[in-house]
This record gives sequence, structure tokens and C-alpha cells, in this order.
Amino acid sequence: MSDSPQDHNATANDSDVLQLVSFEIGTEEYAIPILAVQEINRMMSITRVPNSPPSVEGVINLRGRIIPVVDLRKRFGLSEVEDSADARIIVVEVGQQGRVLGFMVDRVNQVLRLARDIVDPAPSVAGAAGADFVEGVGKLEDRLLILLDLDRLFADTELPTEALAAAA
Repeated sequence: MSDSPQDHNATANDSDVLQLVSFEIGTEEYAIPILAVQEINRMMSITRVPNSPPSVEGVINLRGRIIPVVDLRKRFGLSEVEDSADARIIVVEVGQQGRVLGFMVDRVNQVLRLARDIVDPAPSVAGAAGADFVEGVGKLEDRLLILLDLDRLFADTELPTEALAAAA
């Protein structure tokens, strides 16, 4: 991950600029708003929770807080890969209730600033991996950046901590 943000056609008006964290899953590069990110961690021991949805790997203990972890490869219907040294867990806050969860990615790339006017609305691509959760596509000089809508991505995911709380 880069130490300093990169500007991609970013203007002086901050309301016209998106500040994003970019990461890879498979061969695609995705991004989410930096304000949603609480922290980025190296892979750690994940405890499986019985009867969790298939995309939920389990939970982690993060400084005394139990955080559910979702595998985005499984959520997008992609094949699993062996763990790599570059794999990370991005911890985010989503939804109106401020649910905190982590999700696994293959690699975190950089923090960047992207002008809103170079982001196209999400294309309607039925059946594409993760297409329902795409907020837009950023056009960079040498690549496309898929912007994810975290609220839609995790809206219907029943998380183990919710199931554990309901059982208590």
C-alpha cells in the first residue's frame, strides 16, 4: 500500500473528489471509500462459527472485539486460492446500524483520490461476479477501478456475531 495518496485527475474542490482504498480480488481491482475503513490487518486466525453463511469465514478477536469476517471471493462466486503473504482483512463499518465487519482480499494496493467526473455509473451486467454491489467504475490512465457499495454488498449477509447475540 502506498504511503501517500495518489491523485487521479483530482480537482481542488474536495467535494468532487472520492478518497478510496483500492484492493484486488483475483484479477480485478476494487475500491471502497476510505472513511468506511477502520483498519487493514494481515491475515490472522479466523474462528469458524457453525451454521454461518458460505461466504462468512468466521470471526476474529481484534483487541477484545469479536469481528465477523467475510470472504469476498466466495461472496462473488470466485474460486478459492491459497493464502498469500499479500492477503489482508479490511475492517469496515457499514449500514445505518454501523455494523463492523472484516472482509478478506487478495492484496491491498493504495489509497487514492479520484475525481467524481471520471467515475461512470455501474454497468448493468447480469451475472457478473459482484455486479449487484458495484456503485461505479473509475477510469484511470491504465486500468479500470470497480467501486463497491458496501451497504448493498453486506445488506443481506447474516453475520455470526448477530446469530451469537440472538442465541444469548
